[in-house]
Amino acid sequence: MTGGALPWHYQQILILGRRTQSSYVSPPKGEYKTGDVAAVGELLLDISIQLAKNYGLTYEEIEKGLPLIDTSKTLIREVCPPFLANVECRAGKYRRLDGLCTNLKHPTWGATNTPFTRLIGPLFADGITAPRISITGHQLPRARVVSRTMHPDEGYHEHAGTVMLVAWGQFLDHDFTLTATPEGENIPMFVLDPVSKNEPEECCRRPPHLKNPYCMEIEIPEDDYYYQKYGQKCQDFVRGFPAVRPGCRLGSRTPFNKLTAVLDANTVYGVDETFGRHLRAGYGGLLRMNPVFGEYGLKDLLPLKVDIPDEGCTRTNRSQFCFEAGEIRVNEQLVLTCMHTLMAREHNRLAHGLSQINPHWDDETLYQEAKRIVIAEVQHITYNEFLPILLGKEVMDKFGLLLQKEGYWNGYDPEVNPNVIDAFSSAAFRMGHTLLPTAVERWSKAHKFIASKRLSDLIRRPYDLYRAGVLDEYVMGLMNQVAQAMDDSVTQEVTNNLFKKPGNHFGLDLVSFNMQRGRDFGIPGYMEFRKFCGLPEAHSFEALFGAMPNTTISRYTTIYEHPSDVDLWSGGVSERPLPGSMIGPTFGCIIATQFSYARRGDRFWYELPNQPSSFTPEQLQELRKIKLSRVICDNTDLIDTIQVYPMVLPDHEINPRVPCKSGVLPSIDLSKWADFGQGTNNFHTTLEGFESLLLKK
Repeated sequence: MTGGALPWHYQQILILGRRTQSSYVSPPKGEYKTGDVAAVGELLLDISIQLAKNYGLTYEEIEKGLPLIDTSKTLIREVCPPFLANVECRAGKYRRLDGLCTNLKHPTWGATNTPFTRLIGPLFADGITAPRISITGHQLPRARVVSRTMHPDEGYHEHAGTVMLVAWGQFLDHDFTLTATPEGENIPMFVLDPVSKNEPEECCRRPPHLKNPYCMEIEIPEDDYYYQKYGQKCQDFVRGFPAVRPGCRLGSRTPFNKLTAVLDANTVYGVDETFGRHLRAGYGGLLRMNPVFGEYGLKDLLPLKVDIPDEGCTRTNRSQFCFEAGEIRVNEQLVLTCMHTLMAREHNRLAHGLSQINPHWDDETLYQEAKRIVIAEVQHITYNEFLPILLGKEVMDKFGLLLQKEGYWNGYDPEVNPNVIDAFSSAAFRMGHTLLPTAVERWSKAHKFIASKRLSDLIRRPYDLYRAGVLDEYVMGLMNQVAQAMDDSVTQEVTNNLFKKPGNHFGLDLVSFNMQRGRDFGIPGYMEFRKFCGLPEAHSFEALFGAMPNTTISRYTTIYEHPSDVDLWSGGVSERPLPGSMIGPTFGCIIATQFSYARRGDRFWYELPNQPSSFTPEQLQELRKIKLSRVICDNTDLIDTIQVYPMVLPDHEINPRVPCKSGVLPSIDLSKWADFGQGTNNFHTTLEGFESLLLKK
């Protein structure tokens, strides 16, 4: 390495480690929370920055050399979280909620609080942490300028996809990814100003000396067509926490994911053992629910969120309560709350059914077995109904995403890391933002339009669901309302009015957030991902003709200096879709890669043979019957006819409406789960099946 004196001198790290550690890092008593992990991440980043500066390290040395240092021989070992140091696993039948031991050889792969994966090395202005700038050395256009110039609300509609596609997509996104940020955290003191203890999201209205160090505000130009009316010049935004790499290795800034990376229905069950227990009823394998409509004979709603009632929720009075589910963003918008409610009801329906077939099973066994089936359903619906519409059959075939029709699929690869790709989380899977409707519709069981509400009025306000029968009407609306097109047009409901507070005429801009998050993560520009995905590179804007509309390319020339500067999210949503697909080749490539990792890197994947968690061949054939339409029929009150595939508009020939009682929508035969006294009825033998985690002292 350059600088000669660093045939990796541990003394330097020891000194830095001692100095920085004494500032603000001490191991927590008990479990490591997100903020505790972030404190260690901050320490490691600080040491990396000092080493890079002291030794004049090149980009290559930062990315390839620093992570080779064995920090376990330094003081860092004293604060390295145990689950990122030494973990031993034992194969078992059931997943851990936190995702540890999903891979027996690499225990942290797919687990909570681990770094996002990078397909391409990061691009930071200083090579290690400062947000990306133009290749000319100038600043990139402001995120809000990109939003208003490139992504105006032009209100096109997709031809066949319904809003149910958007609903399932967001439900999936919240199964995969939640960036760890200072917002809503029990934040270690080094993050907050010691005098004011300012809330981290308060960035715009604070003087520089009181500003949270994570602030990276979105500046609004003075001539903004919308916000100038309200005198708004800034939107609050905080950077993601820096991650701790496995083994507490050094390197450039990388963000981390608070959720598990595999598809494991953590939207229903949570990712933390304590919270997971809190969501359970404690008997019959059931989840806690709210039988608010019990006197009318209607199905339960999700339980009330009473512990921190204002978290992620806009309440107009103290008697209003939002809902509680496995994922914190359940109340983000009412459509998402509907999906959470359906899948929680499905768990309880299955737990009850299994208890009828196996009356000797205890609460734990019923819970775990119902959970296994729900996870399999989420996986099957995603790959059988959602991805074919989004990606198209050709892309699915190319990336090995087509499901088996019969028998087992033997594609598990213990060398595939299922961790979420940074570009998937911060850009590619946010393509759904272009599909969002301006208003959300309610339809009757006879498939007739009833009414609609502006999307911005349903964000963080799911209270309509407390009216009997309304959930069914929203679900009917999701299946009958056409989604917006997948293009560069985005509704003003989320570019000007996101999270609008009662009484205000404006909210936040989601598109600006997407751009800012990509720059925070160090995501390279759109052009780098085109190259990664095997597409031709464009050295001039004219070279993009054919890849996206001419008007889009023309607008890019007015704000970006070079095609290499274009932000990934903006370029990705602007591409012309591939034949038979909703999205263009760059996002198709990133999304398909992620879903390939999620299948090939998951030891508990529902189609696998020869695992303690494997279903029997008979059970697997039952799971292949599942359709989202069946789940909706089974978990609503009034819906009795439905199109076979609810994410696509009904069509007499291709996607007909059929009665819920029709043989076209078969139910899972739970008798295939009958257990004839093989000892699963006592707590100790159930425990033997659990994933064991032994942390070395």
